[in-house]
Amino acid sequence: MAEEFILTEIENGVGYLTFNRPKALNAFNNEMMHECMAAMDRFAADDEVKAVIVQGAGRAFSAGFDLKASAERNLDSVDKVRAQMALQFDFIIKFWDCPKPTIAVTQGYCLAGAFELALACDITVAAEGTMFGEPEVRFGTGIVAMLLPWITGPKQAKELLLTGDDRVSAEDALRMGIVNCVVPPDEALPKAKNTARKMVQSAAISVQLTKQAINRSYEVMGLRQALLTSLDIDVEINATPSWEKREFARIRKEQGVKAAIAWRDARFSDGA
Repeated sequence: MAEEFILTEIENGVGYLTFNRPKALNAFNNEMMHECMAAMDRFAADDEVKAVIVQGAGRAFSAGFDLKASAERNLDSVDKVRAQMALQFDFIIKFWDCPKPTIAVTQGYCLAGAFELALACDITVAAEGTMFGEPEVRFGTGIVAMLLPWITGPKQAKELLLTGDDRVSAEDALRMGIVNCVVPPDEALPKAKNTARKMVQSAAISVQLTKQAINRSYEVMGLRQALLTSLDIDVEINATPSWEKREFARIRKEQGVKAAIAWRDARFSDGA
């Protein structure tokens, strides 16, 4: 039986989408992204669903895009890199574009592409102990969906993204406006359900059009074009060789992803 990378259910007007690769910390591979986008399309088309809660199985929301799967793909041309980045971008923006309100419930790790996905959701509930961040610059890649400067201030976005900090606490994320609230782990899902219940009990057309109006205000300010421009730069970053990228890839190939991440982290062990 094929592995189900995405679990879905509908209860009391709420659609639940669960990332289901707990052994891989719910890292996003291509199959998972395609399954997820199809599930979101079904929720969008289902009049029974008034809100969507997004969560991760196991001890992490998600560690981001699957580095092992990426290594196995032959991205040996700019066109192939662009196609892969476009898939990742569409996957993240699916949550921003969903006509129904989306609520992310994070725990454990919420990093890189998963961090961007949580930003794309309308509301984020963080369990205490969740670690957020974008480590891409530390191993020579870039940001797929440059949403952070639109959510928090430019100074904070630059500090986080230009250092590759992936140890941002839930409390610091709350201070920066990245999440809506921080609660004990056993209260995260109930908090999301309570918020979703209030949306479900409201007039559906009013909720959807109000979300549309808020999102359009950002679109008018240029968000969509800015994200697409950033995506072009991300393609350039990923297609441009660098020492860090080559060394990370070498260690990943010879010793595995864990060793490559350990090498990356050791370079910043002095806390600089």
